[in-house]
Amino acid sequence: MTTSRRATLAAALALPAIWPAGRAFAQTRIRIAGNFATEHSSSVAIEAFKAELAQITGGRLTVDTFPAMQLGGAAENVSQVRSGTLLMTWTGMAFLSRTVPELEAISLPFQFPSRQAAFRVVDGPVGELMDQKMADKGFLSLGYMELGFRHVTTGAKPIRTVDDLRGLKIRMQPNETHLATFRAIGANPLAMDIRELYSALQQRVVDGQENPYAIILASRYFEVQKYVTNTGHFFDFISVVAHRRSFGALPAEFQQAIRTAMGNAIRSQRTAAAAGDAAALAELQAKGMEYTPLPPAELAKMRELSSGVVDQIKTRLGAELVDRVQAEVARAGA
Repeated sequence: MTTSRRATLAAALALPAIWPAGRAFAQTRIRIAGNFATEHSSSVAIEAFKAELAQITGGRLTVDTFPAMQLGGAAENVSQVRSGTLLMTWTGMAFLSRTVPELEAISLPFQFPSRQAAFRVVDGPVGELMDQKMADKGFLSLGYMELGFRHVTTGAKPIRTVDDLRGLKIRMQPNETHLATFRAIGANPLAMDIRELYSALQQRVVDGQENPYAIILASRYFEVQKYVTNTGHFFDFISVVAHRRSFGALPAEFQQAIRTAMGNAIRSQRTAAAAGDAAALAELQAKGMEYTPLPPAELAKMRELSSGVVDQIKTRLGAELVDRVQAEVARAGA
């Protein structure tokens, strides 16, 4: 972390999650932080949220935004929101799963056939159930953006078969389901915060990583990775969460304004993420990455090898929860 970023973090965390500014104008300022690059569709959507919120409230409720790890990595932002030193964060769901393990029930390998099916599930009863599980741990869920289908990149060799993954050190998010999946297919997964990843790839501490194409592009992993493969092993969400008690302390008018503006931001981000997926892959190839699509037979092997992960999750979280989610996934269709 640079000196300037460290100073920004220290100054921002010295302030409460919500504080009045310009009392004569009855103005309130709130803060939201995230680890995504400023050009990522989620960060763009948060800036739109900021603008709309000021417009809805006539400038009485304003937002200070801190993208690109300005207030620390994803794990730190989650901790800051849980403690109430930060009002809101937008983060990959995996970074909430250590506190709210039930979220792993919507993080199973090859669970969703399409982004449309994924959002039908989280926008329905399953999403409401997950929101309650987060509320039990002090978070208020404001919705789910798209992180997207995750794909493997490597530095030394392309992945043409499942066997090519065996023994490779692959950086993963801190999600037990994700880690168990890559152990099952024979890789050597390592949990690591994303802020450490670029240097770990550069120094060959890890052999590869897995992320949606847009993240690979925005984080410039093409500079330290040569090959990208369309494994699509997980569909991942970005959770937007607030500190529940601090949010509840806001005037009802402000709470509704935040929900309205964030709902619009989430819808626009999903559209942008879907449209940008293929474009991001094309840009990665233009920047020198070699794209190696896995044959359907190899993808089927990945599914088969990782199928036992579902039973492991049932043991840890309870079969009733996982079966309920799986039933909703089946109803969602393709």
